[in-house]
Amino acid sequence: MKNFFVLVAISITALACNQEADKSLSTAGTKEPDVQRSIEVIADEYLAALIERFPQMGTYYSLPDVRHDRLEDKSLQALSAWQERENDWLMELEEIGAPWDIGSRDWVTFGILYESLVASRANRACRNELWQASTTTAWYNEIPPLFEIQPVDSPQRQQEALDRLGALVAYIDQEIENLREGLALGYSAPRLTSEQVPEAVRALLSDDSPLLSPALRAQDSAYSEKIHAVFAGEVTQAINRFADFMNEEYLPSARLEIALSAHPGGADCYPALVRYFSTIEPTAAEIHQLGLEQIAGIRAEMQAIIDVHFEGETIESLMKNLNINPEYTFVTRDDVLNYALNSLDASKTAMASAFGILPRADLLIKPYPAYREASGTGEYHSSSEDGSRPGVYYIAVVDPTHRSIAGQQSVLYHEGYPGHHLQGAIALELGDSVHALARYLWNSGYGEGWALYSERLADELGLYTGPLDKIGLLSDQAARAARLVVDSGIHTMGWTRQQAVDYMLSNTAWPPGDIEAEINRYISWPGQANSYTLGMLEIRRLRDLAEAELGPDFNIRSFHDRVLGFGSITLPMLEESVQAWISEQR
Repeated sequence: MKNFFVLVAISITALACNQEADKSLSTAGTKEPDVQRSIEVIADEYLAALIERFPQMGTYYSLPDVRHDRLEDKSLQALSAWQERENDWLMELEEIGAPWDIGSRDWVTFGILYESLVASRANRACRNELWQASTTTAWYNEIPPLFEIQPVDSPQRQQEALDRLGALVAYIDQEIENLREGLALGYSAPRLTSEQVPEAVRALLSDDSPLLSPALRAQDSAYSEKIHAVFAGEVTQAINRFADFMNEEYLPSARLEIALSAHPGGADCYPALVRYFSTIEPTAAEIHQLGLEQIAGIRAEMQAIIDVHFEGETIESLMKNLNINPEYTFVTRDDVLNYALNSLDASKTAMASAFGILPRADLLIKPYPAYREASGTGEYHSSSEDGSRPGVYYIAVVDPTHRSIAGQQSVLYHEGYPGHHLQGAIALELGDSVHALARYLWNSGYGEGWALYSERLADELGLYTGPLDKIGLLSDQAARAARLVVDSGIHTMGWTRQQAVDYMLSNTAWPPGDIEAEINRYISWPGQANSYTLGMLEIRRLRDLAEAELGPDFNIRSFHDRVLGFGSITLPMLEESVQAWISEQR
């Protein structure tokens, strides 16, 4: 399932407490050319510049002393200027070289920043900014939830929310301009993944639109009138303008091919995306073969449970029946929600047995809002750094009579405890023990790998209620392994969409509607889906290594604290860190 903070995010907490913060924002990039600066200084400068470029990040993480009145400049000119700065920072880091003292503050900061810059440079070949127009990647996935957490607790904050709502007009128009340029240069999202975008965007014009959330929460009639006036005027016009552009210009010209190779340089883009998301570099052929091997092993585990608890079923028949047999499905949307809520408390209680460090921030579970429920398959939105705002797991509840009970617990443990929420909240709450980059920069190989590892860890902790829930666990594990097969198949081996759908249906208990949405996600967001299993296998390999090396001295709580103790480091860094920890334990 998608993790919302896979989007680039960063905290300026360290700088907000520093009287030089404003100076850093205004003078970043004006260093003396021949003076070698420290890793810390470069990271501080990058941090300040990143918040300046992505102002919505301060809101996502409830950072102190930041404004909440702007949105990112999406123009191609701003992107080009940012890439030039990335080049300069990367050159500086290469001149310094990586620190040797594993686990030190500089080692963590250098490794995270260096990988971010290297991967970003390689990823430029994909020209992602020109074709973010699918139900997975279009702007309406990121921006509307921002207004649901926009602070409105003072007149100044209310004005900032009003200004940001007005800024959405230019943001949308820049997106139209970028997509139009993409079409001219031969880049587009596939038509089949974009056809629902106009309707989904127009759903934001409803009376319960998340864009109106500041007006509702402020509880001030005069202010509410101002918000509604801006919303009903320029914002509504911009949203309709985007939907009309999609219908009239974009969809008729969007590519029919689903493979990334249809783009200019698409074949070279795929390896860059694999590296960008996972921080390691297996080939497409290696990814595909690994997926096939993982599926074979998981199917053997499934068969063992079926033989004991599901007499007369095959894997294929059970996977199908799990979503249509009333014995295995829900009746109402509330049933779906309550099943997750009832499992949440047990998972919280179990965490102390596997972790020495636990987060302060709580976790809430909410159904997707109406404008997202058609394409949402489950995702986590981050808590705030101080723990005062809880994380949120958005759960898919649509079509409950075709939604299996199997898998509900495994998704909860993936998104909540011990998955994304526990890992992400711990990282946010590390404080000054690490640079702010380590608390907020995020890579999918580590983060999604940890969340997938957490599904199995939950089984070790006895959190699955019965055989149906364990089949759901294996189904979800199989789905992530199938992603290796499907993603590489679609983008490098000529797989059709139907071929990918059939493969997922045969090997997982996911509802057909979710699988349809997931396949569209893999088509429109190449490479990202591989990171789950690639990261999980690496974490599991390192745990097996530690257990073998330390024997009876292995402590699971200490191991997990080590894995989570430096924020979202890269997978190669994680290996170095665990190897060093093993030596320390000896």
